[in-house]
Formats: sequence, structure tokens, C-alpha cells
Amino acid sequence: MPSALFSPLTVRGTTFSHRVWMAPMCQYSAAADGPDAGAPTDWHVQHYGSRAAGGAALVIVEATAVVPEGRITPFDLGIWDDAQVAAHRRVVDLVHAQGARAGIQLAHAGRKASTDAPWRGGAPLGPDAGGWPVVGASPVPFADGHPTPTALTTDGIADVVAAFAAAARRAVAAGYDVVEVHAAHGYLLHQFCSPDSNVRDDAYGGTFEDRTRLVREVTAAVRAAVPEAMPLLVRVSATDWVEPAGWTGDDTVRLARDLAPLGVDMVHVSTGGNLPGVAIPGGPGYQVPYAARVRAEAGVPTIAVGAITDPAQAEQVVAGGSADAVALARPLLVDPFWPHRAALALGADLPLPVQYDRARALV
Repeated sequence: MPSALFSPLTVRGTTFSHRVWMAPMCQYSAAADGPDAGAPTDWHVQHYGSRAAGGAALVIVEATAVVPEGRITPFDLGIWDDAQVAAHRRVVDLVHAQGARAGIQLAHAGRKASTDAPWRGGAPLGPDAGGWPVVGASPVPFADGHPTPTALTTDGIADVVAAFAAAARRAVAAGYDVVEVHAAHGYLLHQFCSPDSNVRDDAYGGTFEDRTRLVREVTAAVRAAVPEAMPLLVRVSATDWVEPAGWTGDDTVRLARDLAPLGVDMVHVSTGGNLPGVAIPGGPGYQVPYAARVRAEAGVPTIAVGAITDPAQAEQVVAGGSADAVALARPLLVDPFWPHRAALALGADLPLPVQYDRARALV
């Protein structure tokens, strides 16, 4: 039987050669300040280019801040300035040269912003250490030791929506094929959605409809800012892992139903990130059931991600109808050629770059 995982997938006007995609993973390797702050560097060019050469059909560039204060760390990528577009184009051009599609995840970290790089401890940074004041849905800190965010005003929320739209236009100018809105992992849009981090009493808090208003406004603004034929993804955390409180699987299905009419083509289903110290029952494919539920109950195509490491496992996710594609994160960090190994294991034909073909027997 032909491999479902290595069959083509067309979304709007874009065809992906197969369904093994690279999930966005922050590299924390951009300049923190100066004229090149937030712009991709040689590290990013080789990192994403090598995963494209390794066989990923779509390479999604890491969470990229739509405003400087929306960075997780001072070293995050950004696309808040037209001057950053040329550096992003270098990444896109190399990914395209390897036969892959290029995507970008647009993000705002909200109350989880202004922290150090994870390998330097990841602690919150004050102004004297290169940090900045953080904003959020409500004045509720992420965790002990983290600053209390300033709740965004209505005008501030409108500025965020405009910033996502402007960033999407820059992504189009840079040549990206796909745009993904980051509404997961406890960052700003997720903070608004979850009642654990949103205690507002205005039009952006309280009811489900009001708490999800920002993600819907951002999604609509981004859809309007990109070409009609361009696929639009939204990444969500399907649960805060504190059900029945917090953000739940039921909420995620309802949100997916609301996003589809706004022009969302696929929902990229992850979990968690909004609350510290939560017990997450991990294991192989532990998030796949959430992707399957969104696909079945909301009728929206999904991308499954998380602890998908084995080719037969990935094949079953797609062939069994749990998701339309799988996104790999850490497996591609340690093995850029995972897609080629998977294709061989599943009897699919995925040509190596001609420069590497002599090593086919070693894959």
C-alpha cells in the first residue's frame, strides 16, 4: 500500500510533497539589539536550510515576534520591521532551493516575555539585564518570581491585532508560503483564551466568546493581510492539563469551529504551557488524540505534534485519520534526515539531494 504519510497534500493554492513537516522551535540565536536585532542570522539560514535538505516538506520557522516586546527572550527572531524582511528572505530562498515549502509562526509572548535564553537559566530579565515590562490579558504573573504583567487596554489590543497583520504582510514580502498564528503554549493569545490567565470583565474577558475574541480578531486580520491562496494555520494548546478548569479540549473544538469560517485552513494541535508545575501525562503521541478530536468534531484539518518519533507511528497518525500531517520538533533537531529514514522504512520514494545520494545505503 502507498504511504499515506508520504502522499501529497494541497492546502488552498499550495501543494506539499508529503506530510512530514518541521514544527517551529525557537533557536534564541538572533541579535538582541542594534540594527540587526531580531533578524535571522547565518545560524538560522543553515538550520532551516538543512532541515529542508533533510526532507521536510514544510519548514516552519520558529516563533517570530510581531513587536519587540513580544519576544520570549531578547534573542528571539522578529518580523516587526521592514528592515528584517531581507534576512528572512535568505532563509526562505534556501528552503525553497531544497524543494521544501517555508512557513513562519507569528507570535507575541505576552506575560511570558522578557526572559533569558533557556541555556542561561530562562529566568525573567529586568530592565538592567536587557529586559522590558511585560503585558498580558490580566495582571496575573505566569509564576512565582515572574513580573506582574500590565493588562492590555482596548487600544493596546487593537495595536496587537494591527501588529500581527503587518507582520503577515512582511512574511508575504519575504516569500513565505505559509503563515501560522501562535495561540498556544501560554503566550499572549492563549493567555486571553484561558480563564486561568484572563480575569478581565470587558469585551475580552469572562465568557468563552469574549476570551477568544482576540485570537479571532488576529486570525481575521492575518487572513486579510495575506493572499487568498496562502494557507493559514493556527497553533493551539488543546488543554491546560487542569480539566475541567482552565482551557479544555471542549474549548479547543469550539474555537476550531469558530476559526474555520475566518479562513483558517489547518489547526496545529499542541497542549499546555499556560500554567507552571502542571503534571502532563506524556508518552508516544500523547497529543494526537486532541488533534483527532478537532479534526472529527470541528471538521477542520489538523497537524499532530508531540512525541511522534517512529515512522510507523507517524504513518498511523495520518493513515488512521487522526491528522492530515505530522510536525516533528526535537527529532529533527538531532536528525535532520529523519524524513528520508522514514520514507525508506515505509517504502516511499523521497530523493536525497544529489550531493548526498552516494550515502543512500547509509540512511
